[in-house]
Amino acid sequence: MRRYARTLVAVALATTVVAGTAGWASGSAQQALTGPPPGTAAWRADHVLGRELPDPEQAAPAEVSRFFRGLTAAQQQTLVVRHPRVVGNLDGVPVALRYRANARSLRAGHDPRYTHLTGSGHRQILAFDPRGRGQVAEVFGDLSTARHVAVVVPGSDIDAGTFDRTNDVYGTPAGMAKSLYAETGRGSAVVAWAGYTTPVGIGIDAATGSLAEAGADRLTRFTDGLAADGVPAAAVFCHSYGSVVCGLAASRLHATDLVALGSPGMRADDVEDLHTTARVWAAKDATDWIDDVPNVEVAGLGHGPDPTGPEFGARRVPTHDAHGHTGYFAPGTDSLRAFASITEGEAR
Repeated sequence: MRRYARTLVAVALATTVVAGTAGWASGSAQQALTGPPPGTAAWRADHVLGRELPDPEQAAPAEVSRFFRGLTAAQQQTLVVRHPRVVGNLDGVPVALRYRANARSLRAGHDPRYTHLTGSGHRQILAFDPRGRGQVAEVFGDLSTARHVAVVVPGSDIDAGTFDRTNDVYGTPAGMAKSLYAETGRGSAVVAWAGYTTPVGIGIDAATGSLAEAGADRLTRFTDGLAADGVPAAAVFCHSYGSVVCGLAASRLHATDLVALGSPGMRADDVEDLHTTARVWAAKDATDWIDDVPNVEVAGLGHGPDPTGPEFGARRVPTHDAHGHTGYFAPGTDSLRAFASITEGEAR
């Protein structure tokens, strides 16, 4: 009987999405941004160093890392100046060079949509791609010395314009990362990673996995790039639709822990189905509206079982103090304290 009821819910979900009723039509379809960084064509044609540059589309992050570490400081700076958007977005490039290249891109862009990202000039922007709605990654702390690292993967409605909006702060990647860094402090670094095309609104993109599949590839390459630069494997915190991304990337990620919070599902039946050696955690507070989303997957719609369900097998994160869908990283909450403990490798 329970199986029959779940089937009815799944059919209702599919019908709702296809018909565009009950609010699902409020989302607009998005085209995933894939492929190499902007400026790749000019990069490929440039022989300023007297040799081929690594192909941004074909070269693995480890290969990119070896290439850059074989250059002199002057040669590295030449590439930063000539190709800031490639250097700033190419996984495997040393972190310090990416900061320098993205600062240069932001100063030269003169796009009012992104002036907030320049800040006081001290922001550590690890990725900045202005194409489409814009993608950004920012680091809090020092990745070169950090013993513990976390990466925050956001859900729907996040892009370069909403990356660090001042309303609903703890629903933004910058706000979540900054709060976690403040709770962990020195010895850690936290990356706010908005490096994929997210769904907009509650539309068919949010109910399907196509954007998450593209995002999973980008997240995997990103963590490969951190590993190539000697950064410790990260605890990856996956909020809302971001947990779908993490679920699809799980088997390939350089991660010590995967934490799904406010998750609609990870496109996996259980922890074993994720095929990861990382510890898997899940958090959902009683007031989170995500609890009203059917945890089913049928005909490509929906994202599967609730990661906080006992059958899924994830370790539970306490959420007694958290409130709503974006309250998990709020200061003073038991969930934030648990996240810090997970990041520092102290949680059991």
